[in-house]
Amino acid sequence: MTSEHFNAVIVGAGFAGIGAAIALKRNGIDDFVILDREDDLGGTWYVNHYPGLAVDVPTTTYSYFFEPNPNWSRLFTPGPEIKQYADDVADKYDVRKYMRFNTTVEGARWDDDASNWRIALAGGATITARYLITATGFLSQPAVPDIPGIADFAGKVVHTTEWEDDFDPAGRRIAVIGTGATAVQLIPELAKQAADLTVYQRTPIWVVPKIDVRFGERAKRLFARVPATQRLLRWFTSSIYEVMVSVGVRHYRTFRGRFNISAADLSRMHRFAVIRDADLRRRLTPDYDFGCKRPTFSNGYYRAFTKPHVHLHDAGIDHIVADGIVGKDGTKNVVDTLVLATGFDLWEANFPAIEVIGRDGRDLGKWWRDTRFQAYQGVSMPYFPNYLSLASPYAFLGLNFFNTMEYQMRLMDRLLSEVKRRDATTFEVTEEANATFLARMTELLGDSLFTNGNCGSAHSYYFNPAGEPTLLRPSSTEAAIKEASEFPLTDYQIA
Repeated sequence: MTSEHFNAVIVGAGFAGIGAAIALKRNGIDDFVILDREDDLGGTWYVNHYPGLAVDVPTTTYSYFFEPNPNWSRLFTPGPEIKQYADDVADKYDVRKYMRFNTTVEGARWDDDASNWRIALAGGATITARYLITATGFLSQPAVPDIPGIADFAGKVVHTTEWEDDFDPAGRRIAVIGTGATAVQLIPELAKQAADLTVYQRTPIWVVPKIDVRFGERAKRLFARVPATQRLLRWFTSSIYEVMVSVGVRHYRTFRGRFNISAADLSRMHRFAVIRDADLRRRLTPDYDFGCKRPTFSNGYYRAFTKPHVHLHDAGIDHIVADGIVGKDGTKNVVDTLVLATGFDLWEANFPAIEVIGRDGRDLGKWWRDTRFQAYQGVSMPYFPNYLSLASPYAFLGLNFFNTMEYQMRLMDRLLSEVKRRDATTFEVTEEANATFLARMTELLGDSLFTNGNCGSAHSYYFNPAGEPTLLRPSSTEAAIKEASEFPLTDYQIA
């Protein structure tokens, strides 16, 4: 039964949802609601609170352009401070009052007769909205490994997205499954207390030293009193990352992978300096190009494997039994705790995160899989009127989510302002504009690492199930923001 109607519904109360809410308010839209399945805001920074959690890009760049934070404690800020920043922004821009927690959205269907979205909630309720914005993020659906016997394990099982703050690893025999970015942060912390720690590695990861610095009270006062100093630092760190992504990823063929080779050499030197065992170094060395999988920064990851009670298992898992893990090499490791550092399911469960049925019954997930993953400007698809998907193919800019959010907010400003100016009811991207954008993204990726590099063994979430690297938008931040601010309004049917 339909109980409520809103001008807009935002699904997700993380940084994308908060940014979308701010953009709506800037455009005079205040009749909206933000729905989130969790019991607090922050998205992945609320869900994740495992030991060692920190941002993996400099926090000088990890914030909204319009809301710098002078209070970061470090260059790579711990997770609780990122969550606090989300709280502070939501309160400052007065968007918390629009949020409803413990509310799971199951799907949405466009009603052509009423020109609105019918949004189904868990429990049977339905609400309607003129606009639908899905801000579910790229890292919202945990990936649980399908390993034979995992349900039979008699010990403790914990996924990093469901970490229990009172969990004490001291004295435990722990197996960590996964060696992605989360595991790189978590493993050194577990190694400090566990009696025995075995890391089950499918794919090695490139790890380079973390150049982390603490911001003292003088620096914080300077940032607060003279914001230009923090903006200058942001420009500096952002420029470094922009060059890294441009040379090492987007224009890999042009630069012949020289940056990637140098970065891989830095990782090799880091391993050599820390690990004296040549065989262990070899097993921790990836066989794919640097950058195919998101690289990580850590000063403790490799060092953890030098401890006598920490072991690397890379022969594969055959099955799990009640008291341990049996490897494909026939060895059995007795453990009492399984830690699943297996990351997130981006493509199967996240694109889209909910069922979305557009005009003429087009199912977004099925359409993507039957044709190609595609989204104009990373937000819009034909046959989906009044819908913006902020976690879509070709949406993600490089390494910093806030750069993505910035251009998406600019696009919302331009599009919604024009809808308001025309006193229109709907907007929908044209099939021609969508096809042209897809062709351009495909062409640009032809110069990229993902097309020209050796990425076959990386098991990277940059690639969709068809093997296309459609997560990344292959353009600079500056170009994406400019395009979002100036795209032809004729690319949308506004009526």
